[in-house]
Amino acid sequence: MSRLKHILMSYVFIVNKTKGSNLGNADVADSFFSRFKGLMMVKSLKRGLILKLPSQRSRRASGIHMFFMRIPLDIIFTDSEKKVVDKVTLDPWATYTPIAPAKYIIELEKGKLAESNTEIGDELDFSCESL
Repeated sequence: MSRLKHILMSYVFIVNKTKGSNLGNADVADSFFSRFKGLMMVKSLKRGLILKLPSQRSRRASGIHMFFMRIPLDIIFTDSEKKVVDKVTLDPWATYTPIAPAKYIIELEKGKLAESNTEIGDELDFSCESL
């Protein structure tokens, strides 16, 4: 059962507390395997994905790639206090290094950043037992 726990992801609801807007639902990837697989090869997005990074990650180690992705994504980088430190929209096969280290990387359907008016400095809220 413990091995299965590392493969399955938890499910959360994300809110921009600063703007009072809804960013939608997301799964939580908190194991090496779940972070590695991420959203690769996904054709459409039912829910976003929150990548929980190990502690003490540098700015460069918080970078992401869109290799083997089939859809563009809005990406939000937050610190351990869930404050937005960077955001970007990426197309498949792109790479990106955030301007500051991140504890959480939130991958959402393209358009969610504009829809929610999420900006650097905003405070987000999402909670889960495994976070």
